[in-house]
Amino acid sequence: MRVIGTAGHVDHGKSTLVRALTGIDPDRLQEEKARGLTIDLGFAWMDLPQPDGSVESVGIVDVPGHIDFIKNMLAGVGSIDAAVLVIAADEGVMPQTREHLAILDLLAVPTGMVALTKVDLVDDPEWLALVELDVAELLQETRFAGAPIVPVSARTGAGLDELRQTLARLLGDLPPRRQRGRPRLPVDRVFTLSGFGTIVTGTLSDGHLAVGDAVEILPPGISARIRGLQSHRQPIQRAAPGSRVAINLSGVSADAIHRGDVVVKPGTLEPTLLVDVSFRLLADAPKPLTHNQPVDFFSGAAEVPARVRLLGTERLEPGQQGWLQLRLARPVVVAAGDRYILRQPSPSMTLGGGQILNPHPRRRWRRFDPAVLARFQTLAQGTPDEILLQTLARFPLTPAAELFAHSGLDLAVAQETLAELQRSGAALALDAGSEPVWLTPEAWEELVGRMARQVEHFHAQFPLRRGMPRGELRSRVLGQRDGGSLSVRIFNALIQRAQEQGLLEADDSVVWLPGFVPRPSPEQQARVDRLLAAFARAGMSPPNPGDVLRLLGGDEPLLEMLIEQGQLVRLGGGVLFRREEFEAAVAQVQAFLQEQGTITLAQARDLLQTSRKYAQALLEEMDARRITRREGDLRVLRAGLVDG
Repeated sequence: MRVIGTAGHVDHGKSTLVRALTGIDPDRLQEEKARGLTIDLGFAWMDLPQPDGSVESVGIVDVPGHIDFIKNMLAGVGSIDAAVLVIAADEGVMPQTREHLAILDLLAVPTGMVALTKVDLVDDPEWLALVELDVAELLQETRFAGAPIVPVSARTGAGLDELRQTLARLLGDLPPRRQRGRPRLPVDRVFTLSGFGTIVTGTLSDGHLAVGDAVEILPPGISARIRGLQSHRQPIQRAAPGSRVAINLSGVSADAIHRGDVVVKPGTLEPTLLVDVSFRLLADAPKPLTHNQPVDFFSGAAEVPARVRLLGTERLEPGQQGWLQLRLARPVVVAAGDRYILRQPSPSMTLGGGQILNPHPRRRWRRFDPAVLARFQTLAQGTPDEILLQTLARFPLTPAAELFAHSGLDLAVAQETLAELQRSGAALALDAGSEPVWLTPEAWEELVGRMARQVEHFHAQFPLRRGMPRGELRSRVLGQRDGGSLSVRIFNALIQRAQEQGLLEADDSVVWLPGFVPRPSPEQQARVDRLLAAFARAGMSPPNPGDVLRLLGGDEPLLEMLIEQGQLVRLGGGVLFRREEFEAAVAQVQAFLQEQGTITLAQARDLLQTSRKYAQALLEEMDARRITRREGDLRVLRAGLVDG
């Protein structure tokens, strides 16, 4: 599940574009409709085409563009996967265009594009070309340099299909959302519904939430339980990282929750009043950043006044980067690696932003302590858990010793970190022989998803087959992997885990989707019934293979289904028996051997009242199944099958 966020200057057509793409009006407040501009966050969703012909539902957060509502904009873009920077072709780049772009850049939004709206109002192709050049130049100094620019008209529909395809491609190139085993949902909206009670919405990250889960609302520390979940107005039982989610909470009133609070699993995160951060002051900031300067801190959906503790220097000049410790006026809930924004309270403007390095520093640091500055430099490279997770993402299905070597971490630190990641569910151990191999939940979901899709495709292609051969499935999954190998040992461990989770079913030979049963058409079933009736009439002189296929209308897959299901038993020489006759014959031979001790081929033929051909095929099958053993021209029961 992915979430897109709009951004851009007021009245450049963000909400109109969202309506044209989704058919949903994101302006939910009466004042917004009356004034014709977005004041608070709006939400919508749409289906995007995928390369395989399927569609994927993605959420859209529509943010206000007016300068007076920039704080609401910040609450909406903290958890998005892609940004659509909306610029009106008839006006070009405007002040909030620049500020919104700077915020998207500071928040390190993974990918983005530009929608050049209102092209139906521009008659001069040269003007449109100049605006595109101006936009491309604006993007050049940001992480969005070279991003696609798509001219569109929400009024005429021109360019909307190209915009959808561009978004689908950008989102398809992103890695899976990280799964840290500690789900959190920054609350961007709280309300009540008659008959349901308290509902909060937000974008879920770092883990799954399910109906019935006990949760905690932080910072206030209120306990609650999930009564229901919805995504895109559809009830769901489990929400995945990256989903836009509405949570119906029991045990808590709406008045007790505010925008910026965070829904978490109990005991997984803690509020903080002090955070260590990296920081970049925007190049167009009006003045340097100084020690003890008052600022407004924005992260997730939270907004909190703060004071800057500037480390290692007396001031930061515009365009410079440095280390800060922020003293917050109220507790917030953040994690290492989160992005944040600092704004000047008055006059209100964006100063810069960066990354949370340590959400729980032990104390206020001495500002010019070399050891403290060195620690910040190390943390900027990534915390041990981030480093290990990044390594695991690059080298999935790797034993711990190899993982540690690739990570470059101290061995003791790496061992402790991996144990903690396993406890939180952020790293999974797969029992694959002498030592486990490790992978992230994202890698597991990708692998099991590939296997399930392959099996589903096999069922569609061969609806009468019981399942996909294990060797064929392993070969196809291996062919889709980017490098690496998938040994039989690891493949079997993956199948075992998928079975334990109810995602696949398997035996020693084939793999199938849970609940799948080969179902012949009525016409095929009629042929099967005729064939089995012919076998029942024939007794121990069954139809030959040619007659069998003729009775089935030449349908070889139907014959293979009957053999796979055990309704027919295939013996050597192409001999086929109905299961009932085969089992009765085996029982007869076993009873004879219990009494007589040995049996010859001729005796078996006479006992079963059949031909030499069928008797020989039966005895050879009993040898192969280790019921009997051949000694010259005689058969005897194997040890353990003889009474007494």
